[in-house]
Amino acid sequence: MMWPLLVCSIIAVAIFLERLYSLRQDNIIPSDLVQEMERLIRMGRLGDLEELCKRSTSPICLVVLAAARNVSMPRAIIKDYMEEAGTRAAYTIERYIDVLGTIATISPLLGLLGTVSGMIKSFNAIGIQGMHSQMLASGISEALITTAAGLSIGIPVYIAYRFLIARSDYLLSEMEKTSSRILEYLKGGSREVQKAEG
Repeated sequence: MMWPLLVCSIIAVAIFLERLYSLRQDNIIPSDLVQEMERLIRMGRLGDLEELCKRSTSPICLVVLAAARNVSMPRAIIKDYMEEAGTRAAYTIERYIDVLGTIATISPLLGLLGTVSGMIKSFNAIGIQGMHSQMLASGISEALITTAAGLSIGIPVYIAYRFLIARSDYLLSEMEKTSSRILEYLKGGSREVQKAEG
């Protein structure tokens, strides 16, 4: 069972590092990109806004593009389109995180399976060869190594999994706030407020 555990640990480290890099706020909701979007909306240059969103790989662009393409629709319909695009963007953000949760769950189980398998072999050897107690203790000790290895992998991977879940939830919340603000700009809500206050 040590080889599967080693593979699990390598996959977990690779996913964690990739997600840690991908889930930076500058990748998901770049502040300069959002400012440029808001500037284009205020100037009424929706064609340029669409081109900007098509060129960018940021998930927020999927949501803004859905709003820009349906700007003539009522607010509720635009919001539905934005939510649908937001679901696709959420998939991009949460990609591979569930794999970490799976690895965190199965690693201790693989370790336990290795231990049980090792102990079965040790007790079978007693029946066949009349193994001494010292040799039995040595065999059981070796078998328990897989449980220790499984727990050593499972615990840190679970912590990494929970960290990435919290990070993705935060980014999705920020993306929702930004999308709502952009919808207000698109439908002229913020300008109406400014006129009312003036």
